[in-house]
Amino acid sequence: MTARERSYSWEDPTELARGGTQVSGLEYLRAMQAGDLPHPPICATVGFRFVGFEEGRAVMELEPSEHQYNTIGTVHGGVIVTLLDSVAGSAVHTTLPAGVGYTTVGITTSFVRAVRGDTGLLRAEGRLIRAGRRVALAEADLTDADGNLYAHATSNCLIVAP
Repeated sequence: MTARERSYSWEDPTELARGGTQVSGLEYLRAMQAGDLPHPPICATVGFRFVGFEEGRAVMELEPSEHQYNTIGTVHGGVIVTLLDSVAGSAVHTTLPAGVGYTTVGITTSFVRAVRGDTGLLRAEGRLIRAGRRVALAEADLTDADGNLYAHATSNCLIVAP
């Protein structure tokens, strides 16, 4: 067997958390995308990146790699769910005012195709379906460059006001 290595770094997440209390959710996410605030450590851990944000919509990308594999030689479903949870939650976050956050209370994911290291760049798009005062519903799709669907998720988020 040939050993492989992967190393990565991240910035202090407390700085990131403090930055989110002063601006709207959309401004917060765009500041991370622009590099004005550090990215959350999960981006480096899993390997996804921010692509774009607008009100009620978020887009992220993932380049699948063997370091994400499970025991059967495909990207672990938890990696995919983490990405879909992040992009669906971010779609909700784009609509929230300064100081208001969210937390996922439930996510349901359907896997359509296996993801492997040679699948190529994948795009996750989250969309807000409905937001109330306390609960929001969002959905997310994971597709390849040809538009083939790999997974779909629906997410219920609790709106957390100070």
